[in-house]
Amino acid sequence: MATIAITSLPVATAAAVGDVLPIVQGGTTKQVTNALLFTNATMVTPALGTVASGNISACTSTGMVLTTPVIGAATGTSLTATGTIVSTGTAGVGYATGAGGTVTQLTSRTTGVTLNKTSGAITLVSAAGSATAATFTVTNSTVAATDVIILNQKSGTDLYDLMVTAVVAGSFNITFRTTGGSTTEQPVFNFAVIKAVAA
Repeated sequence: MATIAITSLPVATAAAVGDVLPIVQGGTTKQVTNALLFTNATMVTPALGTVASGNISACTSTGMVLTTPVIGAATGTSLTATGTIVSTGTAGVGYATGAGGTVTQLTSRTTGVTLNKTSGAITLVSAAGSATAATFTVTNSTVAATDVIILNQKSGTDLYDLMVTAVVAGSFNITFRTTGGSTTEQPVFNFAVIKAVAA
């Protein structure tokens, strides 16, 4: 095949709206327009490489899979995982600032309290400790009937046995007694709601 020299090609500037590039494929001439190339173009399995800039906030994912990505500091409203979620750092796994709250019991140690948070601290009314079990209700709108409540004693001179004796939608009961002390004080109990399902 002879070499054909091409000279005096026009200098490319901005593409006009009606520009057409003819391409022959399999004996058929197809027209690739400026609009097709640069307006609402669809790329099928492209290798993008490193994207320097852009805005993908309006993009819709259709099965995109990220393999071992380094996410950094991420925020969101939900995360669904089919495998184990683990933490290798020293911060652990738990609730962020703002998820917790505090409440102080009034009147007696069987008086109910209301705290609509997934974790928090409950300060009991000032009274003498007793080895006789007492129960009070924590009204909490974040609690579902299938949830698990974690409970422990944060402070107090007397040591307390703590039990969660009922969990229903919107509340749970705390039953407690000392291991023998009778100090008049205001012990504090910490709790955390672990979201769970029955099936």
